[in-house]
Amino acid sequence: MIEKKTATEIRLNKLLAERGLTSRRGADKMIAEGFVTVNGKKVYELGIKVNPHADAIVVDGVPLRGKNQNLYIMFHKPKNVITSMSDPLGRTTVADYMTAVPGRVFPIGRLDWDSEGLIIMTNDGEFANRVMHPKSEVTKTYHVKLEGQPRPDQIEKLYKGVSIPGGGKVKAKLVEKIKMAKSREQKTSDKYDWYKIIITEGKNHQVREMFKKIGFDVIKLQRVAIGKLKLGQLERGELVYLNDAAVERIFIQDLPNDTYIKKADRKINDENQVEARDEKPVKRLNPRIEKAAAAKKIKKKELAHVTKKNFYRELNKKTVTK
Repeated sequence: MIEKKTATEIRLNKLLAERGLTSRRGADKMIAEGFVTVNGKKVYELGIKVNPHADAIVVDGVPLRGKNQNLYIMFHKPKNVITSMSDPLGRTTVADYMTAVPGRVFPIGRLDWDSEGLIIMTNDGEFANRVMHPKSEVTKTYHVKLEGQPRPDQIEKLYKGVSIPGGGKVKAKLVEKIKMAKSREQKTSDKYDWYKIIITEGKNHQVREMFKKIGFDVIKLQRVAIGKLKLGQLERGELVYLNDAAVERIFIQDLPNDTYIKKADRKINDENQVEARDEKPVKRLNPRIEKAAAAKKIKKKELAHVTKKNFYRELNKKTVTK
């Protein structure tokens, strides 16, 4: 039987919550289900106290991570939430969803109040600078709902670049029409169309202003990926801690490979492309085929950041010290 501590001790559920694994209630459930061991023995007593400096605490087979370590969090920002840690008018901010996170974190970049989707929260300033720096060219993928369909020449303007207020000239890396799964709220209509757009800049209201420049108002906007880190099945208002593998996916551009040629460019360079293909054939020109092929190579463990069941296990994997 494990002795209760009397000096420098702390309740086990509180310690797990402070280290960012879960809430205290969630920690109680983990303890009761036998996921936690102290000094090699499973503990089931909810009131047990431990010495974080002396006791060997393991959660689901992984040593408990240390204090004051960098945190990387993927958050699904709901609509009508401000991307800020405070608001003088008392409106809802992303900080209101971070109450269970140990220590202070902040959002990387911005997402409009009336938009929703993926935001990265962290306490690592250097990491945030790396993500935001123009040289990193981190791709951001959005799904946008438009009233009507842009013509090919209008889409081409987005590729070539448009000037937006306060942002200068900005370009799209990819624009394509997509089909969205219908929800109960959606009605059958030819009035609205969904498009995917990928950009590397992060100007204020950039996507909305880009479509406005070609004559279209964005009715709905959702950020679904940063790099190759996907929003996945994360629900609105939910967050999950990222492991090292998930963090590195942020810096992998989610773009078709160099052999992809936009339709508008194919007509212009048709004669030159015939000669080039004779020398070095292009196997795939369809970005959807390219993405499907790439998806087969993704290992299951690289998608662990969207699996709620074992997020605490993935969070701790990067804490092994030599």
